[in-house]
This record gives sequence, C-alpha cells and structure tokens, in this order.
Amino acid sequence: MLRSRLKGSAVEKSSIDIFWPHQNGPHKLLAQTGAGRATQDYRNNQNVFFQGEIADFVLFIQKGRVKLIVTSEYGKEAIIGIMEEGQFFGEGCLQDQPLRGATAITLSDCRITSITKDAMLSAIRDQPQFSKLFMDHLLSRNSRIQEDVVDQLFNSSEKRLARLLLLLANYGKEGSPPIVPVILDQETLAEMIGTTRARVSQAMASQTWPDTPSTAGSRRG
Repeated sequence: MLRSRLKGSAVEKSSIDIFWPHQNGPHKLLAQTGAGRATQDYRNNQNVFFQGEIADFVLFIQKGRVKLIVTSEYGKEAIIGIMEEGQFFGEGCLQDQPLRGATAITLSDCRITSITKDAMLSAIRDQPQFSKLFMDHLLSRNSRIQEDVVDQLFNSSEKRLARLLLLLANYGKEGSPPIVPVILDQETLAEMIGTTRARVSQAMASQTWPDTPSTAGSRRG
C-alpha cells in the first residue's frame, strides 16, 4: 500500500526533503541512510500495510502509534503489538520474509518513514551508530515480548490491564518520556490483554484507578 503510493508521488526521496522533527538521536541517524527512504503522513485508523502484502521495506514511526493485527485463516483477529514513536516495525523483510505477517493500522495521526530493504541493510552494515540503534530496538522489543508472555501466563486480566495502561501512558519508561493520554476503546484494550470487553468494562468500573491520562482517555467504545 505504502509502496504504491510512493511511486510517482510527491513523497519520493528523490523529489523532497525528508522532515525530521529533531536533528538528533534516531532522526539524525535515519537522515544519514541516504536514498531509499520516504516519509508519509497518515490519519488515525488508516492502514499502513496489509497482511499478505509484499514485504520489502522497514518503517520507522516519527510521530504517533501503530497497532499490528494478525488475522487467522478463519477470520479471527488478534493484536500482537503496539508500536510507538521512535520504533521500527516491518523489519521481518530483513530476514527474507517475502510477505507481511500482520496488518499495520494507525492508532492516531502518524508520520512514518519507510526505508527500503537494501537501504536498511546498507545502513546496518556501514553505519555503526545506526546499527546500534536498530540492535537496541530489537533487544528492547524482545524483552517486551518476554514480559508480555509472563504477564499473560501469570497475571489476572485486571493486572494485565493496569500494566498495559501504564505502558501506553509512558509511565516508568527509560528516559522519562512525557506522560501521554491513551485513547483506545475497551474492545481494543480487551484484545490486547486477551480478555473480553465485559471484563475490561468491569475492571475499569470497579477498580480505584490512579488519576492518570491513561485511564481518563480510555473510551467505552
């Protein structure tokens, strides 16, 4: 989807200057990847790519959040991840994954940079700082996956919900990022922690939640 929009459009790398909100950190390193990158703005609830599409570029979120959804052959859907500002996604193509294993949908207005597979591999090989940035992302994501599995196996749905809301609101994250509101409906929250909307609704109503942007912003939906 993104690839088709890039071809012959105003967002081709050769025809525009890529916007970087901060000329430091990952944004500065990404700006050094050279040709093969392009940036596009997305509205809330817009598809970035679809499960089963050809996978030949990696994406980096400059602004916003994206959810990854897997659909089974029987049509059942499951949210397998929420990607945030400063994170990569779609990196499976670097392991010769020919097709997307999930659908990516924005959870807010987003600005996303795509980097072709060849440009990404060249940057990893030739730029040690960029390689470290990407490796840190992979290690952090691996740790989060392990924590999610432990959370799913041993904690109640109420505890899983509390942990999810705190994570999405940026509580306790490295670097002390600003606390942000989490505007998600209860159906989405239920899918993310592996329970029902009714259980989430009950937990939200019965618990004494801290007065945080995360709980204040969760919609009944």
